[in-house]
Amino acid sequence: MAFKKNRRSPLAAIIVMAAGLALTGGGYAAATAAVDAVKPVSAAYTAEQVTEGKKLFLANCASCHGKNAEGTKAAPSLIGVGAAAVEFQVDSGRMPGQASGPQLQVKKKQFTDEQVDALVAYASTLGDGPAVPTEEMIAANGNATRGGELFRINCAMCHNAVGAGGALTEGKYAPALKGVPADHIYEAMLTGPQNMPVFNDANLTPQDKKDIITYLKFVEENPSAGGYELANLGPVVEGLFTWVFILGFIIAITIWLGAKSN
Repeated sequence: MAFKKNRRSPLAAIIVMAAGLALTGGGYAAATAAVDAVKPVSAAYTAEQVTEGKKLFLANCASCHGKNAEGTKAAPSLIGVGAAAVEFQVDSGRMPGQASGPQLQVKKKQFTDEQVDALVAYASTLGDGPAVPTEEMIAANGNATRGGELFRINCAMCHNAVGAGGALTEGKYAPALKGVPADHIYEAMLTGPQNMPVFNDANLTPQDKKDIITYLKFVEENPSAGGYELANLGPVVEGLFTWVFILGFIIAITIWLGAKSN
């Protein structure tokens, strides 16, 4: 009888487990709140922008990127990608993505400038990453000649020597750079969107990037001095045009003159 009196109640284990779960859950919630409270907010953004940006993210982006931007099978993590990457994708209209495919398509921007700034502000709290370039960094007042050399070495194999764009493999392509805002060009070099490699400041310094932007804007603003440039598609197309049309025309004239003389 004494043994039965000292036995634990069957409810004791359940009570202990419930208490343990409550303590664990409460501790996790407190730790998460503490971390959120100390997340850095860039001096360029306000706390209100970050809050608004998070609301926009949860409403428009979380279904693919996850509620905490941790990524899913449908989309990559945004933790640590930086404000520059988010501004490039959203401000260019590539995100939110319209449809799956080899490459995100450029389309009309889905958010206002204020909403883009808010999303960028929220992205800046998701870990260290490239920041949005300043006006001085993207000003087209560098060395266009040097920028042309750098562009031909690092970019022309995909974008063409004057930024006319070109086809890649598996339905991908390097877009034309005519009319692309300078901040988007800088951000693309800095973050390497989609098929593009990353050109961080160790590969191309901020001055290098400024010179490349200067070159591209010079080409954009100055039409070909040599006449019609055949859509800037390069010497192969120009050579083909010469052989097929000009030499073909000469051969045709020669045959016609020979036939007429006979």
